Amino acid sequence: MQTLDDLVRQGKVRYIGFSDTPAWKCAQAQTMAKLRSWAPLVALQIEYSLLERTVEGELIPMAMEMGLGVTPWSPLKYGILSGKYTRENRHKIETDRGDWVTGHLAKDKTYDVIDVLIAVAKEVSASPAQVALSWLQSKAGVVSSIIGARKLTQLEDNLGALDLKLSPDQIAKLEKVTEPKLNFPADFLKGAGSFMAAETSINGELSSASALAPKSDAERYDNMVGAKY
Repeated sequence: MQTLDDLVRQGKVRYIGFSDTPAWKCAQAQTMAKLRSWAPLVALQIEYSLLERTVEGELIPMAMEMGLGVTPWSPLKYGILSGKYTRENRHKIETDRGDWVTGHLAKDKTYDVIDVLIAVAKEVSASPAQVALSWLQSKAGVVSSIIGARKLTQLEDNLGALDLKLSPDQIAKLEKVTEPKLNFPADFLKGAGSFMAAETSINGELSSASALAPKSDAERYDNMVGAKY
Protein backbone atom coordinates (compact mmCIF):
# COMPACT_ATOMS: atom_id res chain seq x y z
CA MET A 1 0.00 0.00 0.00
CA GLN A 2 1.43 3.34 -1.06
CA THR A 3 1.52 6.23 1.36
CA LEU A 4 0.77 9.82 0.41
CA ASP A 5 4.47 10.55 0.71
CA ASP A 6 5.18 7.78 -1.83
CA LEU A 7 2.74 9.37 -4.28
CA VAL A 8 4.46 12.73 -3.87
CA ARG A 9 7.90 11.25 -4.50
CA GLN A 10 6.60 9.50 -7.62
CA GLY A 11 5.15 12.74 -8.96
CA LYS A 12 1.57 11.47 -8.81
CA VAL A 13 0.80 14.07 -6.17
CA ARG A 14 2.78 17.28 -6.57
CA TYR A 15 1.94 19.17 -3.40
CA ILE A 16 -0.02 18.58 -0.21
CA GLY A 17 -2.37 21.06 1.41
CA PHE A 18 -5.12 21.10 4.03
CA SER A 19 -8.53 22.75 3.88
CA ASP A 20 -10.64 23.96 6.81
CA THR A 21 -8.49 22.15 9.36
CA PRO A 22 -7.83 23.29 12.95
CA ALA A 23 -4.48 24.98 13.54
CA TRP A 24 -3.38 22.37 16.08
CA LYS A 25 -3.97 19.52 13.64
CA CYS A 26 -2.08 21.31 10.84
CA ALA A 27 0.84 21.97 13.18
CA GLN A 28 0.82 18.35 14.33
CA ALA A 29 0.86 17.06 10.74
CA GLN A 30 3.59 19.47 9.62
CA THR A 31 5.78 18.65 12.61
CA MET A 32 5.40 14.91 11.97
CA ALA A 33 6.23 15.37 8.27
CA LYS A 34 9.41 17.28 9.09
CA LEU A 35 10.42 14.81 11.79
CA ARG A 36 10.07 11.85 9.42
CA SER A 37 11.39 13.65 6.33
CA TRP A 38 8.06 13.33 4.55
CA ALA A 39 6.76 15.77 1.95
CA PRO A 40 5.59 18.82 3.93
CA LEU A 41 2.29 20.65 3.71
CA VAL A 42 2.57 23.72 1.50
CA ALA A 43 -0.91 25.24 1.55
CA LEU A 44 -3.89 25.95 3.76
CA GLN A 45 -7.31 26.71 2.28
CA ILE A 46 -9.64 28.53 4.68
CA GLU A 47 -12.49 31.00 4.64
CA TYR A 48 -11.10 34.50 5.06
CA SER A 49 -12.61 37.88 4.30
CA LEU A 50 -13.49 41.20 5.89
CA LEU A 51 -16.49 39.40 7.40
CA GLU A 52 -14.51 36.35 8.54
CA ARG A 53 -11.34 37.36 10.34
CA THR A 54 -11.33 34.97 13.29
CA VAL A 55 -8.74 32.89 11.40
CA GLU A 56 -6.24 35.58 12.39
CA GLY A 57 -6.23 34.16 15.91
CA GLU A 58 -4.64 30.77 15.26
CA LEU A 59 -4.75 29.62 11.63
CA ILE A 60 -2.92 32.52 9.97
CA PRO A 61 -0.06 32.69 12.52
CA MET A 62 0.29 28.90 12.39
CA ALA A 63 0.46 28.89 8.59
CA MET A 64 3.15 31.55 8.54
CA GLU A 65 5.18 29.80 11.22
CA MET A 66 4.85 26.38 9.57
CA GLY A 67 5.53 27.52 6.00
CA LEU A 68 2.03 27.13 4.55
CA GLY A 69 0.71 29.56 1.96
CA VAL A 70 -2.87 30.62 2.71
CA THR A 71 -5.49 30.44 -0.04
CA PRO A 72 -8.77 31.98 1.16
CA TRP A 73 -12.12 30.81 -0.12
CA SER A 74 -15.22 33.04 -0.20
CA PRO A 75 -13.16 36.25 -0.08
CA LEU A 76 -16.37 38.19 -0.76
CA LYS A 77 -18.37 36.29 1.87
CA TYR A 78 -20.81 34.64 -0.54
CA GLY A 79 -21.11 37.89 -2.52
CA ILE A 80 -22.08 40.04 0.46
CA LEU A 81 -18.97 42.19 -0.06
CA SER A 82 -19.52 42.58 -3.80
CA GLY A 83 -21.46 45.83 -3.46
CA LYS A 84 -24.72 44.20 -4.47
CA TYR A 85 -26.18 44.47 -0.99
CA THR A 86 -26.45 47.88 0.65
CA ARG A 87 -28.18 49.43 3.62
CA GLU A 88 -30.50 51.24 1.20
CA ASN A 89 -31.76 48.07 -0.53
CA ARG A 90 -31.68 45.98 2.62
CA HIS A 91 -35.33 44.90 2.42
CA LYS A 92 -35.70 45.14 -1.34
CA ILE A 93 -33.18 42.72 -2.80
CA GLU A 94 -33.49 38.95 -2.50
CA THR A 95 -30.74 36.38 -2.50
CA ASP A 96 -30.73 32.79 -3.71
CA ARG A 97 -27.83 31.77 -1.46
CA GLY A 98 -29.98 30.67 1.48
CA ASP A 99 -29.31 31.08 5.19
CA TRP A 100 -25.57 31.49 4.68
CA VAL A 101 -26.28 34.94 3.24
CA THR A 102 -29.62 35.95 4.74
CA GLY A 103 -28.31 35.40 8.26
CA HIS A 104 -25.53 37.92 7.72
CA LEU A 105 -27.77 40.38 5.90
CA ALA A 106 -30.05 40.49 8.93
CA LYS A 107 -27.27 42.00 11.05
CA ASP A 108 -26.65 45.76 11.33
CA LYS A 109 -22.95 44.99 11.82
CA THR A 110 -22.79 43.65 8.27
CA TYR A 111 -24.03 46.94 6.85
CA ASP A 112 -21.56 48.87 9.01
CA VAL A 113 -18.83 46.98 7.17
CA ILE A 114 -20.47 47.46 3.79
CA ASP A 115 -20.82 51.22 4.39
CA VAL A 116 -17.08 51.59 5.02
CA LEU A 117 -16.25 49.28 2.11
CA ILE A 118 -18.32 51.38 -0.29
CA ALA A 119 -16.81 54.60 1.07
CA VAL A 120 -13.26 53.34 0.49
CA ALA A 121 -14.24 52.09 -2.96
CA LYS A 122 -15.37 55.60 -3.89
CA GLU A 123 -12.09 57.04 -2.63
CA VAL A 124 -10.04 54.81 -4.95
CA SER A 125 -12.52 54.75 -7.86
CA ALA A 126 -12.91 50.97 -7.61
CA SER A 127 -15.71 48.52 -6.94
CA PRO A 128 -16.42 47.27 -3.41
CA ALA A 129 -15.43 43.79 -4.55
CA GLN A 130 -12.04 45.02 -5.73
CA VAL A 131 -11.43 46.76 -2.42
CA ALA A 132 -12.38 43.66 -0.41
CA LEU A 133 -10.11 41.46 -2.54
CA SER A 134 -7.24 43.95 -2.46
CA TRP A 135 -7.44 44.13 1.33
CA LEU A 136 -7.30 40.35 1.56
CA GLN A 137 -4.33 40.07 -0.78
CA SER A 138 -2.45 42.56 1.39
CA LYS A 139 -2.73 40.34 4.45
CA ALA A 140 0.34 38.48 5.66
CA GLY A 141 0.40 34.83 4.67
CA VAL A 142 -2.14 35.11 1.84
CA VAL A 143 -0.69 33.93 -1.47
CA SER A 144 -3.84 33.76 -3.61
CA SER A 145 -7.64 33.88 -3.38
CA ILE A 146 -10.36 31.59 -4.68
CA ILE A 147 -12.92 33.77 -6.43
CA GLY A 148 -16.39 32.56 -7.37
CA ALA A 149 -17.30 34.70 -10.37
CA ARG A 150 -20.22 33.34 -12.38
CA LYS A 151 -20.14 35.98 -15.11
CA LEU A 152 -17.33 37.35 -17.26
CA THR A 153 -18.02 40.86 -15.97
CA GLN A 154 -17.62 39.61 -12.40
CA LEU A 155 -14.36 37.89 -13.28
CA GLU A 156 -12.97 40.99 -14.96
CA ASP A 157 -14.00 43.12 -11.99
CA ASN A 158 -12.40 40.71 -9.50
CA LEU A 159 -9.15 40.61 -11.46
CA GLY A 160 -9.00 44.39 -11.27
CA ALA A 161 -8.15 43.98 -7.59
CA LEU A 162 -4.66 42.84 -8.58
CA ASP A 163 -3.78 46.37 -9.66
CA LEU A 164 -5.39 48.08 -6.67
CA LYS A 165 -3.23 49.14 -3.73
CA LEU A 166 -4.95 50.49 -0.64
CA SER A 167 -3.30 53.09 1.58
CA PRO A 168 -2.48 52.29 5.22
CA ASP A 169 -5.27 54.67 6.26
CA GLN A 170 -7.82 52.89 4.07
CA ILE A 171 -6.73 49.50 5.36
CA ALA A 172 -7.03 50.81 8.92
CA LYS A 173 -10.61 51.98 8.25
CA LEU A 174 -11.59 48.54 6.98
CA GLU A 175 -9.89 46.73 9.82
CA LYS A 176 -11.36 48.93 12.54
CA VAL A 177 -14.92 48.13 11.49
CA THR A 178 -14.20 44.41 11.00
CA GLU A 179 -11.98 43.71 14.02
CA PRO A 180 -12.87 40.20 15.23
CA LYS A 181 -13.28 38.93 18.77
CA LEU A 182 -10.63 36.24 19.05
CA ASN A 183 -10.54 33.33 21.46
CA PHE A 184 -8.29 33.23 24.52
CA PRO A 185 -5.37 33.85 24.79
CA ALA A 186 -5.47 36.47 22.01
CA ASP A 187 -6.55 39.42 24.19
CA PHE A 188 -4.43 38.22 27.10
CA LEU A 189 -1.29 38.10 24.98
CA LYS A 190 -1.75 41.69 23.84
CA GLY A 191 -0.81 42.84 27.33
CA ALA A 192 1.46 39.97 28.27
CA GLY A 193 4.61 41.78 27.14
CA SER A 194 4.42 44.19 30.08
CA PHE A 195 5.18 41.44 32.57
CA MET A 196 7.13 39.02 30.34
CA ALA A 197 9.50 41.48 28.65
CA ALA A 198 8.77 44.92 30.08
CA GLU A 199 10.38 47.90 28.36
CA THR A 200 12.05 45.74 25.71
CA SER A 201 11.45 45.43 21.98
CA ILE A 202 10.78 42.02 20.44
CA ASN A 203 10.18 41.69 16.69
CA GLY A 204 9.78 45.44 16.52
CA GLU A 205 7.09 45.61 19.22
CA LEU A 206 7.94 47.58 22.35
CA SER A 207 6.38 46.38 25.60
CA SER A 208 5.65 48.94 28.29
CA ALA A 209 6.26 48.40 31.97
CA SER A 210 3.54 46.68 33.98
CA ALA A 211 1.15 48.97 35.81
CA LEU A 212 1.72 46.76 38.85
CA ALA A 213 5.50 47.21 38.81
CA PRO A 214 7.05 49.25 41.67
CA LYS A 215 7.66 52.87 40.72
CA SER A 216 10.76 53.25 42.88
CA ASP A 217 13.28 51.24 44.90
CA ALA A 218 11.54 52.33 48.08
CA GLU A 219 8.23 50.94 46.82
CA ARG A 220 9.97 47.77 45.70
CA TYR A 221 11.47 47.33 49.19
CA ASP A 222 8.09 47.94 50.86
CA ASN A 223 6.52 45.29 48.64
CA MET A 224 9.23 42.78 49.54
CA VAL A 225 8.77 43.42 53.27
CA GLY A 226 5.02 43.14 52.93
CA ALA A 227 5.35 39.85 51.08
CA LYS A 228 7.73 38.48 53.72
CA TYR A 229 5.68 39.43 56.72
